[in-house]
Amino acid sequence: MHHSNIYLYMSNYSEDSIKSLDWNVHIRERPGMYIGKLGDGSSHDDGIYVLLKEVLDNSIDEFMRGYGKNIEVSIKEEKVTVRDYGRGIPLKKMVDCVSKINTGGKFDDSSAYDTAIGMNGVGVKAVNALSSFFKVHCFVDGKQKSAEFSEGVKLTENNIEPTKEANGTSITFVPDKTKFGNFHWHNEYIEKMMWNYVYLNRGLTIICNGQKFVSKNGLLDLINNNVSDDVLYSPVHLKENGFECALVHTNRKYGEEYYSFVNSQYTIYGGTHQQAFREAIVKTVREFYKKDFDPNDVRNSIVAALSIRVKNASFEAQTKTKLGSQYMEPGGQTIRNYVNDTVVRLLDKYLHINPDVADAILKKILESEKERKEIASIKKNSKEIQKKVSLHNSKLRDCRYHFNTNDARGLETQIFITEGDSASGSITSSRDASTQAVFSLRGKPLNTFKKSKSIIYENEEFSLLQAALNIEDGMDGLRYNNIIIATDADDDGMHIRLLLLTFFLKYFPDLVKAGHIYILQTPLFRVRNKQETIYCYSEEEKQDAIKKLGHKPEITRFKGLGEIDPKEFKNFIGANMRAEPVVLDKKTKVNDMLEFYMGKNDDDRRFFIMERLRDEIDEA
Repeated sequence: MHHSNIYLYMSNYSEDSIKSLDWNVHIRERPGMYIGKLGDGSSHDDGIYVLLKEVLDNSIDEFMRGYGKNIEVSIKEEKVTVRDYGRGIPLKKMVDCVSKINTGGKFDDSSAYDTAIGMNGVGVKAVNALSSFFKVHCFVDGKQKSAEFSEGVKLTENNIEPTKEANGTSITFVPDKTKFGNFHWHNEYIEKMMWNYVYLNRGLTIICNGQKFVSKNGLLDLINNNVSDDVLYSPVHLKENGFECALVHTNRKYGEEYYSFVNSQYTIYGGTHQQAFREAIVKTVREFYKKDFDPNDVRNSIVAALSIRVKNASFEAQTKTKLGSQYMEPGGQTIRNYVNDTVVRLLDKYLHINPDVADAILKKILESEKERKEIASIKKNSKEIQKKVSLHNSKLRDCRYHFNTNDARGLETQIFITEGDSASGSITSSRDASTQAVFSLRGKPLNTFKKSKSIIYENEEFSLLQAALNIEDGMDGLRYNNIIIATDADDDGMHIRLLLLTFFLKYFPDLVKAGHIYILQTPLFRVRNKQETIYCYSEEEKQDAIKKLGHKPEITRFKGLGEIDPKEFKNFIGANMRAEPVVLDKKTKVNDMLEFYMGKNDDDRRFFIMERLRDEIDEA
């Protein structure tokens, strides 16, 4: 570059060129910094649920301070309203509290909010900035005030007026469709969120869309309501000051399942407290039996919940889904030592008082140990397969970022499991290589329902899949947040879906329960004229598209993924991707379900299918 060009460039650079983004513009341009990711509501960690959580967290903080025992939530189509009966925001500061960063009641060093959930004063402002409509309405000691916003910009602000309403705050918002697309709320995710709030806050009642959520026994209720397998003993429930935990072993063969909380916040991705809890369970059991058991044998088939209170907790993301704090309070005891000491003391005492529980745990450990040793010998004999797995995973086209390495875009990571060269090729050439990986199956995988876990090491394809996901040693190593089964919508494709779901439900049920598994929906038809192309996922959508385009548009029926041009495929795995989450009802007995669908009860299954067909024919 010549010097004259540099001078010209610099001469145009003035104070006017340097702009400071308004708070709302900054949030709208970089939403990931504030709510993790956007999404359309099909994933439990999509942004719309974070918006709801941020509003609720403020109401919960009021309850934790002793104000307001009831919270009312209404979710009607796109609009959400949360009304609490706390103290309300001081009316003169109300507008600033929802529209000025670093304005709030949680910044001083007083103990009033030292274990609050919303510590940084950003949460409700992010909701405001990312909503097409946002209204705050506060009631304080016989007076009220309200204001309305759009995208964080104030539309109206009313004067302070008298009211007969009880003290509290009402916030209404509509997530912005320009950010969240054609989003929809999944009731299962909302219900789970409401239950978690009441498990952690005994005495609190949440009424959500007319349904009442209340818990008398805290984490014990959580365990009893979420364990679908048969338990081997009555769940252990331990409490002390700010510490609470509950745990039980089940009759399921594989996996560990944890629900961990900090300051009433569900840390779905764990953190320092969950890791310490897992270690403490092993330490207690080893010391109680005076045997050096393998940690995996001690924890196999466990379902457990933990709640602790941490002063000035720090999380690894604004969405507070993983605890990063090392200490219970600045300069105080480490979380690891606190959890370890408390669990060892309380659980050891419990096992001494309840020998029947101690015996049941020992029996389960020995059973797990026996099977693990059998698998270890099979792994030894499968050296060739293991060598292939460790040397080169030829089935995997990896992406740049990963879920288990705290990458900035880890939450967005996806792996598509697909079948056949043409389908794999279409996805591979149209994916975003930063966050989307592809794993190719060769034909139909095995039906693993009647097999033991050793099949993973005897079967090359399952070995490679386990290695790609990095889940041999548990969920902590999972490399992709979303595992998306991408098969054709024909009989063969449906069968492959069932076989893959059987594999995950049998050996890695915690993957499914934690909301990591999805089914990719791909269009059945393309309807287009010279001006517009519409992709349709059902016969109904096709008819609507024909009406809209008129004049005999061109209609193409897609028979399989491999038929879709890679240039078109970008439309189906990008921002507008339709992926249906695999959600288990909390009382679903996985083994019974797999026995019915994948076992050998041919007559029962044939009757079930015939009844469904008859219903469909009658409806038609």
